[in-house]
Amino acid sequence: MRRASRLTRVILTAATAAALALTLTGTPFAQTTAALPAVAGAPAGQEMRFADQIQAMLDGDRAAPPPQNGILFIGSSIFRQWANVKDHMAPLPAFNRAFGGSRTWEVLHYMDRIVLPYRPRIIVYYTGSNDVNAGQTAPDIVARTMEFMTRAHAALPATRIYYVAINRSPDKRDKWDVVDAVNTRIKALAGSAPYMRYLDLNPVLFKDGEPRMELYRPDGLHFHPPAYDEFAGIIKPALMAAWQEGAGLPAQTAGRAR
Repeated sequence: MRRASRLTRVILTAATAAALALTLTGTPFAQTTAALPAVAGAPAGQEMRFADQIQAMLDGDRAAPPPQNGILFIGSSIFRQWANVKDHMAPLPAFNRAFGGSRTWEVLHYMDRIVLPYRPRIIVYYTGSNDVNAGQTAPDIVARTMEFMTRAHAALPATRIYYVAINRSPDKRDKWDVVDAVNTRIKALAGSAPYMRYLDLNPVLFKDGEPRMELYRPDGLHFHPPAYDEFAGIIKPALMAAWQEGAGLPAQTAGRAR
């Protein structure tokens, strides 16, 4: 209990330092996004969905604001269905804004409303699996993913972004080549971008070279709750280490958060 209390104090102190640093050195949200390029719309033959879900999130934010300078989980239904992510990540200040069965272009479209205003210290991003199912090519998925990364970094230069690899789920078996191509390319790009990190959940989803079907729902895409226990075992240690080292804090305050 004492150790947990000490860790909680460290986290709260770091959050306070982040808030103070942004008060002193941050720029207004409108200024941070004014110079960004316009977000491209949906690809040909696709549409922009989930406006109602986004509005519901914003309405909820007015009633119960999420933490500023926290850890934002964003993406598609794989994250949206992680109902207890806050508990899994505690005492880290994590919150979930994944929506729909979103595709990369939809996350891009809504990021000015449900990503950047929260000024997260850390972003955990899982999007792309629905792009694969929609027949999008690996280069197009990579391009839109990296547009998210570069836009987020331009607006929030201290923020660390974790790209979570697309799952090699059973429903995509005939498209694993596309999944692998996207993951391989983004892993390489993350290796050369100091603000990015790459996390791969696929190792816990396989046994003896085959998907662990007991973790999947009947659709072969979404997960039963035990899968999220496995995910937490990979993601939380990475986030805990990053938080304690001051990821997402301006350089002058990062050392004080350690």
